[in-house]
Amino acid sequence: MALFDSSHENSHQNSVIMQNTTPHEVETIVGPSVKVEGDFNSQGNVLIQGTVSGTIKTDKYLQVEEGAKIMASVRADSVKVSGEVQGNIRAKSTIELTPTARVIGDIEAKTLIIAPGAILHGKCAMLGTNEAPDGKAKAGKRRGEAEGDYAFPKSLVEDEA
Repeated sequence: MALFDSSHENSHQNSVIMQNTTPHEVETIVGPSVKVEGDFNSQGNVLIQGTVSGTIKTDKYLQVEEGAKIMASVRADSVKVSGEVQGNIRAKSTIELTPTARVIGDIEAKTLIIAPGAILHGKCAMLGTNEAPDGKAKAGKRRGEAEGDYAFPKSLVEDEA
């Protein structure tokens, strides 16, 4: 049984990274019969097959497999969801929602991949945008605003120390 689904050829950088990841590179696996409650912190790749409640933070990749359920706020470098997440997700790089994904919460990432069939109930924001595309700031300007007063909305997902 493969730990990571490499069948989606159209997936972006996130899937390419995980196609090259071997099982020994996965630092933590939460098995299908495991339930974790509380703050979950890791510096390596994490594979969730069971249930996690609380918060999840990893400096690397997080994969939520089909059948897994997360009721937590999530922060990672990149995230692939095939199961269910009830909570906000923030990734520095990529969030990928596969056809079986169900996300109820706000998400933020530089790159967002949503496959047909995935369910997302929440707001999306793109990270790393420093400027509005040409003409957008002027077109969206309200009466009384100076030309340089255009401001982007704050993070959808609250910052956690």
